[in-house]
Amino acid sequence: MRLALLGGTGRIGQYILSAALQSGHEVSALARRPDALAAASGLTVLHGDASDGAAVAGLIEGTDAVLSALGQRGARTPALLATAARNIVEGMSKAGVSRLICVSAAGAFIQGDPDSGLLVRLILPRVLAGPFTDVREMEWIVAASDLDWTMVRATRLVNSPGTGHYRVRPDYPPAGGGKIARADVAHFMAACLAERSWVHGRPALAY
Repeated sequence: MRLALLGGTGRIGQYILSAALQSGHEVSALARRPDALAAASGLTVLHGDASDGAAVAGLIEGTDAVLSALGQRGARTPALLATAARNIVEGMSKAGVSRLICVSAAGAFIQGDPDSGLLVRLILPRVLAGPFTDVREMEWIVAASDLDWTMVRATRLVNSPGTGHYRVRPDYPPAGGGKIARADVAHFMAACLAERSWVHGRPALAY
């Protein structure tokens, strides 16, 4: 399979890239700093930014599926995820590519989570108001498209080794689950791609 990858230089993206290449996929990755990705058989690195519609369209052309591991870069790019989502949807529509799997954040939807504590529901959305607004806008843009999308709502990300064992629940984190390793987010995304599962789903991951 030929895959387009955004966010490949990030910590989740690196796991996705490694797993995809080991599985024999061909990967085209977009990177602001191409030298941040080591040369590898099956990997093509294109110079560009997810906020550049032409660069995203060029990345997607000729591929079979798109994986996005993009995350927030700070206050300087407050609408990065929403901007990238628009570019991805437009690029996929033009190229005739339908399968999209992207990283989202469970915390952005915590106010609707029946199992979260009242204090957390009150405080977290205020502390992370900007990033969470961007996440929700990204999801709205993707969900409004005709794509076969999956939005993986990760809980608090940690750098511990992946286990391949975690809980999954539609929309909101499994009760009592508050964290997930970046490696396991990548593991789950690879499974969704291989099994074509969770199409039009918003699975939330936690231990």
